[in-house]
Amino acid sequence: MMGWYGYGPGWGGWIVMTVMMLGFWALLVFGGLAIWKSARREDNRSPDARADAERLLDERFARGEIEAEDYKARRELLRGSR
Repeated sequence: MMGWYGYGPGWGGWIVMTVMMLGFWALLVFGGLAIWKSARREDNRSPDARADAERLLDERFARGEIEAEDYKARRELLRGSR
């Protein structure tokens, strides 16, 4: 028959195709799980980032850069976003 050069991929070919297919599905599943977990996070900022923001706000208030009303409003905004 024309176009048939041998008897197919043989055992080695089947093993390689099986491993590649399992790898493909594993990559799809683990990639999907990683995306799902990152989308579920409510707050991507670390607790240190919030503490740094509050510390910076405290320093600005202590230096007199912002007034008391502004300081209270911003502090409540920072604490309310937790």
